[in-house]
Amino acid sequence: MKPSIRQISEMTGFSQATVSNALNNKKGVNRETAEKILEAARECGYLTESSVVSNIRFVIYKDSGQVVSDTPFFSALMEGVEMECRQGEFATVLFNLNRRAPDYEERLQQILTDPTSGILLLATELTEEEAARFKQAVAPVVVLDNWFEENSFNSVLISNTDSSCAAAEYLIRKGHKEIGYLKSGIPIKNFFYRQEGYERALKSHGLEIPEGGIVTLPPTMDGAREQMNYLLENGLSLPGAFLADNDIIALGAMKAMQDHGIRIPEDVSIIGFDDLPFCSITTPGLTTIRVFKQEMGRTAVRRLIELIRYDDHFVTKSQICTEFVERGSVCDCTDPA
Repeated sequence: MKPSIRQISEMTGFSQATVSNALNNKKGVNRETAEKILEAARECGYLTESSVVSNIRFVIYKDSGQVVSDTPFFSALMEGVEMECRQGEFATVLFNLNRRAPDYEERLQQILTDPTSGILLLATELTEEEAARFKQAVAPVVVLDNWFEENSFNSVLISNTDSSCAAAEYLIRKGHKEIGYLKSGIPIKNFFYRQEGYERALKSHGLEIPEGGIVTLPPTMDGAREQMNYLLENGLSLPGAFLADNDIIALGAMKAMQDHGIRIPEDVSIIGFDDLPFCSITTPGLTTIRVFKQEMGRTAVRRLIELIRYDDHFVTKSQICTEFVERGSVCDCTDPA
């Protein structure tokens, strides 16, 4: 026999009305109370990871919203998700979850307590603390574009560190000795791991980060251009090459350098990350790291469907490898043979 709301009330010490409100995502129940009630409901079997999952809820989590925005990267990711959902005969439900919105708590509880929707969580901007709350979900969860050391989820992410390390190695092979880094002013895990790869490559070749070589810029094209223009106007000295957290920052910085008569790549070489469509039409074309965005989405959906159908109890971490794309934004500084 299924446990009752009365039993959960007796287990937790909260009134039946409070228990009912928490289980039905109604307003008026604070976060700590709701979490205790949900935990008790799962323990006694009132809430279960049910086999009646009928759709996949693609949760687009935003904090600043400056990294996860309407860019070709996330559009391609979403296409991959929808394609694989159709193939698996699951409906796709898009769900925007903004941590700064006034109804955040209410919408989060709606996700966590719905046993009919598997959760595909776009966690690019998600913190470790908020990620822990998704452990309470009654339906299976797969995390996309992030990994949490303290909270193990089935996850699909980019091979960030190895990819940026390989890009820095490429610059070193081209004869560059002073290599800087264009860093996002909004920190996310992806960017941390990319900078780690850059630093690993420099260290392995006995190279130091140039003085002032870590340049922090906003993660929007206009913002990066404006800030780089400001820095150049105030005497910023540039190394001969830069890696960037992503293409948007790289292109914004490149435009600012060109505004100041700095030639790309003759004076400064630049490498981006993502391979967004406009990288091939800029002047010069941006050398970058291609991320297989659709395949990331499809791989995450496939893993989620496995959890729904087979109730796997082991956790997987899948890294999608990248491809280096040479265009015109890097010069060869090696001495001719």
